[in-house]
Amino acid sequence: MAKIYEIFGTNAHEMTVTLMQAANVAGMIPAGASIALKPNLVLAGEPESGATTHPGVLSGCIVYLQGEGFSDICVMEGSWVGDRTDRAMKLCGYDKVCEKYGVPFYDLKKDKVRMVHTPLRDMEITSRAMDTDFLIDLPVLKGHCQTLMTCALKNLKGCLPDREKRRFHADGLIEPIAALGATLKPALTIVDSICGDLNFEEGGNPVQTNRMYLGTDPVQIDAYGCRLMGLQIEDVPYIQLAEKWGAGSTTIREGDIITLNEPTESRTYPAPSSIVRSLTHQVKADSACSACYASLVRGLYMAQEEGIHVRNEIAIGQAYREKSIKGLGIGNCCAGADRYAKGCPPTANDVLALLRTAER
Repeated sequence: MAKIYEIFGTNAHEMTVTLMQAANVAGMIPAGASIALKPNLVLAGEPESGATTHPGVLSGCIVYLQGEGFSDICVMEGSWVGDRTDRAMKLCGYDKVCEKYGVPFYDLKKDKVRMVHTPLRDMEITSRAMDTDFLIDLPVLKGHCQTLMTCALKNLKGCLPDREKRRFHADGLIEPIAALGATLKPALTIVDSICGDLNFEEGGNPVQTNRMYLGTDPVQIDAYGCRLMGLQIEDVPYIQLAEKWGAGSTTIREGDIITLNEPTESRTYPAPSSIVRSLTHQVKADSACSACYASLVRGLYMAQEEGIHVRNEIAIGQAYREKSIKGLGIGNCCAGADRYAKGCPPTANDVLALLRTAER
């Protein structure tokens, strides 16, 4: 079974290199293979907004691959309908990364296309995406207003011409995403979950998780993304459909997640968007880890969706260790609270379960 390598931190470049080293990615790639890096440049939005892949993920991949002797490397992407890929890549600093390391960038909106048979129907896919020998998918784990979450499988939609992207939406997204994932299978996925948006593909409500993870099975990668976001796999129907059509497996067994380090204290919490501010007004944070805080924010968001009104103060952070806390606590550091969500970090579902009891 496939393994998932997970790392916490704030330096996307170093985190990416460490993940690739730990997984021995070089051993997966045939000699002389063409390698394509496919980030998420859905629109011209800065990575800090929670919408696009950090440039450090690209540079980390390139440095690792070139250091292992691979030279046929490119970056390719096509932004969503209505935005220009070249504008997005410059805003995100990809032009500087590509120039520094001598790697070409290809705008897939300008690429040739071919009609490809998929489990759903024939669809147009860009030729460069189909022809690469080793496709590395570099999505952002984030929310989506139509599909609830987007990560490995949905990120492949950038390999389509605009007319096919429009058709995906006309077809309801779920079946086309699953069919594309079963057809255009990335050999490797490295997920940027440093500050993905809470609920919108286009960013604006980032949650600072300071996490990245790597795997070879995009279906498993998305299943794990659901777990991190407090979603059930059934909430994102294209994942199980992609599994049915042979894109991968949703199975995550004990021991399949290999964590390379532990979350550390961070004072960098979610950006002060109106949604995050309103969700966390009763939170008392002191030396909290970003991963724990992100689970709290997502749990609060899900509670709001359920109509749960939390009136208790919520403590979170390492400074609360071995202290008595009146009210609610998040994570093992807050075990002294009247009630707390266990875990280091707890999941968003753990937080939601705690908030449900608090309303009674």
